[in-house]
Amino acid sequence: MTDIYYDDENFNDGFDDDSYNQGMKLELWRRLLGYALAYRFEVSMLALSAFFTAAAEIAFPLITRSVIDEVSARGADVDLLLYGGWYAFFTVMLACSVVSFIWFGGKLRTHVAHDIRMDGFSNLQRLSFSYYDYRPVGWLMARMTSDCERLSNILAWGMLDLFWGSTMMLGIAIAMLLMDATLGLIVLSVLPVLAWISLNFQQRILKSARLVRKTNSRITGSYNESIMGVQTSKAFVKEAQNLKKFGDLTDQMHGASVTNLIQAALYLPIVLTLGSVAIGLALVFGGLEMIWGAITAGTLVAFLTYARHFF
Repeated sequence: MTDIYYDDENFNDGFDDDSYNQGMKLELWRRLLGYALAYRFEVSMLALSAFFTAAAEIAFPLITRSVIDEVSARGADVDLLLYGGWYAFFTVMLACSVVSFIWFGGKLRTHVAHDIRMDGFSNLQRLSFSYYDYRPVGWLMARMTSDCERLSNILAWGMLDLFWGSTMMLGIAIAMLLMDATLGLIVLSVLPVLAWISLNFQQRILKSARLVRKTNSRITGSYNESIMGVQTSKAFVKEAQNLKKFGDLTDQMHGASVTNLIQAALYLPIVLTLGSVAIGLALVFGGLEMIWGAITAGTLVAFLTYARHFF
């Protein structure tokens, strides 16, 4: 797919282990997005499915709000079949949308993984000998196997999360502000804190994840060198030395993986805590407004549901 060939051992192809402490490179991601955008129909259907999924999830609290307010005002005279019909409609739409994005997301991931592997393998045939002198075999093997799979997952399911998440958050924010602008701004007031925490954790998680991938490539290279040089190792009785080197690599992999998992595990509780703060703010101020008659009970329930979904 790409016309850029890496045929020089000194060429910076964007995947050098020495640059793992740098931030994300927009030019690199632009090239990678080209693999997904080559399948415009699948991407369009993925975006459409994500939009309808978010729309259905946004609609449920509004229906619940209407039911609560109607029952509070009219009692047993409310026509619940109408609201039941709306619930059934959006439930079917949600189910179809979920099936659709799983189908098209899976197709997109498979196509992207195929294209990346094909381009990578084709490019390996064009590289000069000096490139192979500079790049360890394990480094190449890791990127042709596990890294291709990871990239395809990021491109497919990451785009789904982008489409669904942005639509969901924007829709919830608009719905809350339209129902009650003051209460909506109170709930959204925790967003700057969440953005600051997310930025800091993103940098740390990205750094540790890159270290995991770097160590994984070194382990793959150690596998390859051990198998290819088994006769030499036995001839010079270097099995114990090779085992120690391999053990050091696995220890590094264990440490980096544990660090990455701890950072990811800490991030989610912090987000949930901020979400609980937002729900608490909605409950306190929304409860006061309901007592004063500024909002209805249905509106308060919708706010609490949206605050939980938003975070």
